[in-house]
Amino acid sequence: MAVEIAALLIFVGVFVVSAFRNAHLGVLMFAGAAGVGLWLAQLPLEEVIAGFPIDIMVLLVGVTYFFGIAHANGTVDRIIEAALGRVGDRLALLPIVFFLLTAGIAAMGSPLGGLVMAPIGMMVANKREIDPMLMALSLGTGLSAGAFAPTSLFGIITYGTAQRAGIDLSPLVLLLVTVAINLLLLAVAYALFGGSQLLRRNGGTATSTPSLSSTERKPFTRNQIATVLAMLGLIGTVIVLSVTEREPDIGVLAFAFGAVLTLLDPDSAKQAIPRIDWSTVLLVGGIITFVGVLEHMGAIDMFGELASRIGVPLLAALFICLIAGLISAFASTTGMLAALVPLAIPLVASGSIPGWALICAIGVCASIVDVSPFSTVGATLVATTVEETQRPRMTRLLMRWGLSMVVIGPILLVGTLVIPAMAL
Repeated sequence: MAVEIAALLIFVGVFVVSAFRNAHLGVLMFAGAAGVGLWLAQLPLEEVIAGFPIDIMVLLVGVTYFFGIAHANGTVDRIIEAALGRVGDRLALLPIVFFLLTAGIAAMGSPLGGLVMAPIGMMVANKREIDPMLMALSLGTGLSAGAFAPTSLFGIITYGTAQRAGIDLSPLVLLLVTVAINLLLLAVAYALFGGSQLLRRNGGTATSTPSLSSTERKPFTRNQIATVLAMLGLIGTVIVLSVTEREPDIGVLAFAFGAVLTLLDPDSAKQAIPRIDWSTVLLVGGIITFVGVLEHMGAIDMFGELASRIGVPLLAALFICLIAGLISAFASTTGMLAALVPLAIPLVASGSIPGWALICAIGVCASIVDVSPFSTVGATLVATTVEETQRPRMTRLLMRWGLSMVVIGPILLVGTLVIPAMAL
């Protein structure tokens, strides 16, 4: 047992050193996996490297390349302009529209891609006299919802890791759960931060912004129309295959549609190559490789046994979800998902908790805290607040919201998802 504990301590220590030195976690994790595998687990190097998740790498590269083309040829910008142009002065719809737009962009491979909406959303909030906190939470919840799409990073890591562990988790179920929870949080934000006032003011302002009502928007080009059709084709294919209970290989599908767009628009395809998220591939690959070494040593099973000794499975589930939210509020959500989902597998294997429900709960709890100003998302929302005098208030309120989600998230997810799933 001493060797397993030592390996787990090294695993945690790599997280700490990476945060302290601001070093790339994936590089340190891969080196740590090799060291622990060779010297503590007595594994040949070939077995250590075999733990690298090639399937997840294909997913990440294929999806980020495909949507990189959509960004490079201006399709994403055109979609944003068209959506905002239809809203006009209907103020009450703006938070919902920005939720949907941010979710859509976050679903295009990289969750942080949704942050491109932050400057636009906060500017519109300032011009339309919308509480910046409401707009910030619209953006934050939208990003969290879209991040768990089958085509985005959090969704890829969560359901991909679950599938590798033999847990039956549909990517569409994961997405629907995440969207439902984030819509609930948006409704709470709407009630707390001036939504009722927007309903009373709806259409009562004559102020307009070019991004919302421009009459000179350019029409979609031929390549942009083709890109929209390819996006609909990718999404539609994933839905059809999932509904018919056939496992969609989203990475291969993204490469296939991306290849079509490459032939139609080679210039945009070349610009999409640098948009491939190699940093995240390395991050996820390093963590999962280390987790593979821990699994081979039995350290993961030991951790699961310790969690199950809590006695009450629901308390163990609450504990894991609480850890996911607490650490993710200050550190990488991607790293937390890659690390905690495998650590929860022994608890699932005991048969006391439905695997799909617990994995969904962990994922949502790790993401809804991201509006904390200590994270990239929260810091961006504060930085893009137009009125400097509002930024201290935004920092204070986002900190309260994010840290409250550390506690509310596990209670909400376990109460509404895990407990009903156990009763089935």
